[in-house]
Amino acid sequence: MIRQIRGKVLSVGPISAVVEVAGFGMEVRMSAPQALTAGSEATLATHLALKQDGLELYGFPSAEERDFFELILTVSGVGPKTALSVLRRSTREALEGAIGKRDLAYLTKVVGLGKKSAEKMLVELADKVGPQSHDNADNEVFDTLVALGYTEREARKALQAIPETIVGKDARLKAALSSGA
Repeated sequence: MIRQIRGKVLSVGPISAVVEVAGFGMEVRMSAPQALTAGSEATLATHLALKQDGLELYGFPSAEERDFFELILTVSGVGPKTALSVLRRSTREALEGAIGKRDLAYLTKVVGLGKKSAEKMLVELADKVGPQSHDNADNEVFDTLVALGYTEREARKALQAIPETIVGKDARLKAALSSGA
């Protein structure tokens, strides 16, 4: 199992990056490959997935992110693409908080999971994640953005762009509106 890679970033695409490791160009699927810069050095925690048609390598900025991705994979019916999609739409901390508080509304509205998938995730992961302090501000910000005419996708993107250091509904709404997403 490949658990970490380090090397020069050769290229960055919308869903993956290519990192040169020991002379090989390894494609690594990521939730936010735009965080990498072509030509720079990168160290990524990785998960190697075996599929019928080959291998896929998934990369994360930290071991904690990778471990959470692997925790999501334990949910029955959730594969690597779905797990990565979930991490694209919300931060690990926000997801852990929503799962810990069994916040179905957050998972369906903000993360964009179907109701059955979200319920399954809550049932299977709530005990593993444990109770977290999850701020319901993002639910209200999401609803407000949609009421202002944002599509659900635009509202999710705007929420994702808000730094975790900004807390409180009003401050998060202001940051979402100024992000221009």
